[in-house]
Amino acid sequence: MSRGISHAHSIVEPGPISRNVAGVIVIVYAIVALVPLAWIFLTSIKTPPDSISYPPKVIFDPSLEGYCNLFTTRSRQTAEYLQTLAPPSGVCEKIARDRNMVIVGPSNYAPRFLNSLVIAFGSTALSVLLGTAAAYGFSRFKVPLKDDLLFFILSTRMMPPIAVAIPIFLMYRELGLSDTKLGMILLYTAVNVSLAVWLLKGFIDEIPREYEEAAMIDGYTRLQAFFRVVLPQATTGIVATAIFCLIFAWNEYAFAVLLTSGEAQTAPPFIPTIIGEGGQDWPAVAAGTTLFLVPILVFTVLLRKQLLRGITFGAVRK
Repeated sequence: MSRGISHAHSIVEPGPISRNVAGVIVIVYAIVALVPLAWIFLTSIKTPPDSISYPPKVIFDPSLEGYCNLFTTRSRQTAEYLQTLAPPSGVCEKIARDRNMVIVGPSNYAPRFLNSLVIAFGSTALSVLLGTAAAYGFSRFKVPLKDDLLFFILSTRMMPPIAVAIPIFLMYRELGLSDTKLGMILLYTAVNVSLAVWLLKGFIDEIPREYEEAAMIDGYTRLQAFFRVVLPQATTGIVATAIFCLIFAWNEYAFAVLLTSGEAQTAPPFIPTIIGEGGQDWPAVAAGTTLFLVPILVFTVLLRKQLLRGITFGAVRK
């Protein structure tokens, strides 16, 4: 008796046509998403005339003028004065001399960029810390009115920032937190902690209670069981939550414009104010934007495996 050949196919595995269509969609989406980023980078290595030329130049002589203008402050001088100076000692100084300018000092971009690093990573760490503790409490203990409290926490995320901007501005002015790094860290933490609680509660719910109970039977305290059993298994969820919180704090613009002006100003409100001779210095703006993308890109790439595991955690149940 001859064996029959089965032509059955899996309803889970995609077929060749589905894979090809999905691949084309992903490629098109990647191109659409990357074209603006590529254009920003290309603009950052153009000269100011090339950056505003029409039609736009795709082929051009690259220049570091945008990055030099981003990190330095320049002043126009007469040709007679420039002749009395020593030869330029660096690339940026040579570019400035070619424009009949001299470098008079550093710009404010570096301090603003450092403010973004301190505020974004500080608020992210605090949000994840508070969110992990609150999520563990909601997940493991009988909290009165738990569902109502969780909804209240989530509802704070539903409000548009501009709705509470004026009250926060008045409150910060009275408390002396305006234009301070501490004030911005506390504000971003208050906004992000609701997202952190909701995300981390879902991750901790997926960790079996039996693991902790077994650890406590072996002599661990509740706190020791949390640090040695729950926390290592929730690492992927914590990483995913940290990335989402960092993206918000890193890109936030509305509160940064309203509550900071100098000492604690971050990069997002500073970059659009970069002005060159005759108007906006687009190569410098593009250079600042390009550099501003690097930390969040590096952070996400380094933690991409944990992010993928965190997003898909609990998706497949046995």
